[in-house]
Amino acid sequence: MGMPSLSLPPSTLCLTLNLFISRQDIDAMLLLLRRCRRLTAGLSPAQAQRARPAASPAPSWCGVGGGSRSSSGGGEDRQTAQDPRWRPALAGLLVGTGAVLAYGLHHHKAERPLAPMEPALPVFSQAEVSKHGSLEAGVWVTFRGGVYDITDFVAMHPGGDKILLAAGGALEPFWALYAVHSQDHVLDILSEYKVGELDPEDQARQRAVEPSDPYSGDPQRHPVLRVNSAKPFNGEPPPELLGDSYITPSAIFFKRNHLPVPRVDPASYRLRVEGLPRPLSLSLADLKSRFPKHTVTATLQCAGNRRSEMNAVKQVKGLNWGIAAISNATWSGALLRDVLREGGWGPEAAAAAAAAAGRGARHVQFEGLDADASGTTYGASIPLNKALSEEGDVLLAYQMNGEDLPADHGYPLRVVVPGTVGARNVKWLGKVIVSREESASHWQQNDYKGFSPGTDWDTVDFKSAPAIQELPVQSAITQPADGAVLERDADGEVTVRGYAWSGGGREVVRVDVSLDGGKTWQVARLREGEEQGEEQGEAPPPPPLPGRAWAWKLWEVVAPLPPGEQQVEIVCKAVDNSYNMQPDSVAPIWNLRGVLSNAWHRVRVTVRED
Repeated sequence: MGMPSLSLPPSTLCLTLNLFISRQDIDAMLLLLRRCRRLTAGLSPAQAQRARPAASPAPSWCGVGGGSRSSSGGGEDRQTAQDPRWRPALAGLLVGTGAVLAYGLHHHKAERPLAPMEPALPVFSQAEVSKHGSLEAGVWVTFRGGVYDITDFVAMHPGGDKILLAAGGALEPFWALYAVHSQDHVLDILSEYKVGELDPEDQARQRAVEPSDPYSGDPQRHPVLRVNSAKPFNGEPPPELLGDSYITPSAIFFKRNHLPVPRVDPASYRLRVEGLPRPLSLSLADLKSRFPKHTVTATLQCAGNRRSEMNAVKQVKGLNWGIAAISNATWSGALLRDVLREGGWGPEAAAAAAAAAGRGARHVQFEGLDADASGTTYGASIPLNKALSEEGDVLLAYQMNGEDLPADHGYPLRVVVPGTVGARNVKWLGKVIVSREESASHWQQNDYKGFSPGTDWDTVDFKSAPAIQELPVQSAITQPADGAVLERDADGEVTVRGYAWSGGGREVVRVDVSLDGGKTWQVARLREGEEQGEEQGEAPPPPPLPGRAWAWKLWEVVAPLPPGEQQVEIVCKAVDNSYNMQPDSVAPIWNLRGVLSNAWHRVRVTVRED
């Protein structure tokens, strides 16, 4: 079939176009034509000036309606549209283009029917949303004026059935606490479940009662901290500062919060201890006066330390920690075992529990005073034998580095469980429970567990894995930094520094360092005894007792740079006294939560000739 004639009069063309395309389509076509630089390719400078884009949506001869729009150059543009030298060219081009569009639309009408416009989403009142507050009735929530049916998502929610707390209502009060939900990928998931819009009047009522910021009472933080999450606050110090001091100053000790920092009145504070023959209620003064004060130097490390390296292999869920979610401090307070004995849990009770063949107490649970909007507090637990052991050194600590605990670190009281993952060192401690069961807390049951690299969020079963307690051997390079530029001086040497630590009280006995990506190795010098604190004038730490090496070791090596190399990969790996060693790469230990990241640490530097 031949092409239609291009000699249609303009009015006929516009009528034809109106049969197939909308006024908006015509406007868009005209705009496209006006913006096409090739229209002026063969014109003289004067003609090109007259051919600048016109402001009116269509020439006056086209019967599609429309009026003129004012602009800074409106008069000149109207003159251009009426210029007899330009109008035939424009008209011919529009006629030709329009005819082709009309012919194409007509020819493919049967094959490519126009898609119907997507209907507007329905509007629901808050009363209608509130009827969907359970799995039986369907779970609806509102967020930023939208209505979402998340019934099918509840079972997949990483936070478990806590999401049901918002059923039939607004998500905002809960997401104000768990600010991680504001990430783009979370909002994308939510958008898939949108079913409507919330009535504007109900939106206005929601805005009128928006909750105040639950983080407004949080303490100020040192500006040097690298922030991984502002609400709740999570930050780590720059690595180069981390390795400067054996005892990490409290201000730059890494901060790991799950909820807003609670305000606790020390005068009215009480610690409840339950599950004992004689339950206890202890004031801060009781803890300081009725029990001997003990001091322990211990390193705390977040389960997600070095998660960023797992993210580089494959995206995981969690804060993107670098190498500094680990710090070392002195902690002072009452031994937990002394407090438990005060309540009647002495050697006899412990022996009876052991003889009960699993029917007796096996765990000690801890509950914090930090809580979410529902009143659910942070919680965790440790094995009872760790709490009762004379070698366990578990503290109910009220001092950090010789001063009262800072607010971010659990004031007025926290538990310090040396050698154990940071998640079990509960801050703002409100309750201790001796029990047969582990803590039922989300953070004990459905988080801080390790899985195979082949396990994903569709197949993960958190009940199948034990909660992390002791952490594996770890080391990292704090100087030089990854990406640093080094000057090759006359000696041709570089000083490499870092930290090393192992969980469970296992002592680090060696750190190996390579300056050629792991082909050859040198043994670093561990800064023992007085050396650990000599740079800052700190008191030297005593040598660790067997099985009680709770603190890290700082190390350094001065080694020659590879001759002639401009790109150098520096690697470190540590060995503990059980001869546990770090794996050489991240991929085999990757897991969906990005925890237990302890592969060889690598930094790449550029060497510049002096």
